Amino acid sequence: MTAPSKDRPLPPLNAVRAFEAAARRSSFKDAAAELGVTHGAVSRQIRLLEEWLGPPALFRRLSHGVALTAEGRALLGEIQPALERIGRAAAIHGRKASGTVVLRVNALATFSLRWLVPKLGLLREMHPDIEIELTTSNEPVDGLAGDYDLVIRGGPDAFHGFAARSLLSERRLPACSPALLRRQPLDEVGDLAQHTLLHVASMPRLWRDWLARTGHGSLEPQAMLTLDHFYLSIQAAVDGLGIAMAPSTLIEDDLRAGRLITPFPHIWLPSRSYFAYTPLDSPLRVASDRVCAWIEGFGSSPPTQLGER
Repeated sequence: MTAPSKDRPLPPLNAVRAFEAAARRSSFKDAAAELGVTHGAVSRQIRLLEEWLGPPALFRRLSHGVALTAEGRALLGEIQPALERIGRAAAIHGRKASGTVVLRVNALATFSLRWLVPKLGLLREMHPDIEIELTTSNEPVDGLAGDYDLVIRGGPDAFHGFAARSLLSERRLPACSPALLRRQPLDEVGDLAQHTLLHVASMPRLWRDWLARTGHGSLEPQAMLTLDHFYLSIQAAVDGLGIAMAPSTLIEDDLRAGRLITPFPHIWLPSRSYFAYTPLDSPLRVASDRVCAWIEGFGSSPPTQLGER
């Protein structure tokens, strides 16, 4: 192993870890609890680092906790990414040693809840050597704070440093529970005037655009119910509260199980597809490609045909 260059001596690494934890938590006490050492041990490590670096100090000692000085903030900005890279390199080495790949995936919350999580058991059966570490976010790919091996978003989009790959096509169309239609038939589009239409707050024009496409732009429903997210509107439809304008990919399991049907399966709105975005420099591109291919396999048959009346 190559020793550190004498021209670039390294600071005491335990002191660096103590500094990063104390800076992140604004507390020596909380840093000590995180690192499993005493408060005094953290104080000594911080003092050691400050002596190694020389003035000015890294922290201002307050009556309740500590606060970074300007020099401390600058040092933290350099140290945190370096520690993350070291941790990631160590994790990759551990994965290689065990033969298991841990793939860090960030996906849209509704897609994760309605599509990905219910299928993770199938993924494990198909690829037992791949473990998924899943987090959810609606942030743009280039706005994510962490490092991920695979990001699932709408597309197609282009982001510097990422390769894009189409996963699943998407469309939006009405969906409701069979029980709802037994109570109140829906034989033609005009019959929607006797129903409750479920809206998604972030996409208020979906029903208006769909009705305009059918030539019923002026239709007034019996009632409307607006919810925050697609997964809430889908669940409300499953529970018989009304008719949702649903993303086809996210209701495929409900269609197969008979919890939902699509009363007008051949009238739909186009939508952005689901895409995978993988860092060009990711060491786990092969594993990401295997997961992407597995996801693509579910798009071979249009799910909206499964729940037609």
